[in-house]
Amino acid sequence: MADQVPPIIIIKKKGGHGGHHGGAWKVAYADFVTAMMALFIVLWLLNSTPQVKEAVGAYFSDPSGSGKLRGSASVGSGEALSVNKDNMENLKENLEQALKQSPDFEKLKDNVKMSVTGDGLRIEMLETEKGMFFQSGSPAPSEIGEELIVKLAQELGRLPNDLLIEGHTDAKPFGANTAYTNWELSSDRANSARRLMEKSGLRPGQVVQIRGFADRSLRDPADPDAASNRRVSVIVKYQNAPPPDEPTIEPAKPGEHGEPGEPVHPTEAKPAEHH
Repeated sequence: MADQVPPIIIIKKKGGHGGHHGGAWKVAYADFVTAMMALFIVLWLLNSTPQVKEAVGAYFSDPSGSGKLRGSASVGSGEALSVNKDNMENLKENLEQALKQSPDFEKLKDNVKMSVTGDGLRIEMLETEKGMFFQSGSPAPSEIGEELIVKLAQELGRLPNDLLIEGHTDAKPFGANTAYTNWELSSDRANSARRLMEKSGLRPGQVVQIRGFADRSLRDPADPDAASNRRVSVIVKYQNAPPPDEPTIEPAKPGEHGEPGEPVHPTEAKPAEHH
């Protein structure tokens, strides 16, 4: 009987130490690094200023960047990063960029002036001889004026800052009607702008004061009749600024105005005469 060929036995050995663990350690290490990064971000936010926290929160609410102010918009929530003395210049630049998108920008670019002042950002709509933003001798906005006022309302309505609106005229007498003067016209134009802005994007109560100056605060004193003196100004006040024209009350010194410590009220100013 012929010798039988012994069967061939193949022995497969499992992988060594590296094969046993595979790449699992890489996943665990990546999770650890991610957790550490998240921890550092949380610790950084806890020690950040309120403005930074608001900006970061606004970014996660609006990552697409649809807001006009960097890190300020929050879609549908009405939240915004406040504008103060440190970043008011940024608001000015963003408003200028927004106005450049208007189809009438070339017509009005020389008649819209913005400047950062001690009160806040002043936005002035300067009239031309024929009237650009308001119909001549009327508080009714023109087509271009209405478009600009609505655009400003949409941009400024995102801010928590309060607004003041001023109306100004030149020194020319307002026709022969002595019952309706430059005082009424300047106040009515400011109020007309307020009404349009409030229904076009401003939040309730954002306008805190309306001022009508007539010809008492000329932009070009050297030429009182110049068209640029006829203007409506919107002032974006600094956040946490004191209310406009709020009288201060100081305690009286002992022996003055009655009992010791009795408050002294400022003398009321006499109303200005209208000329």
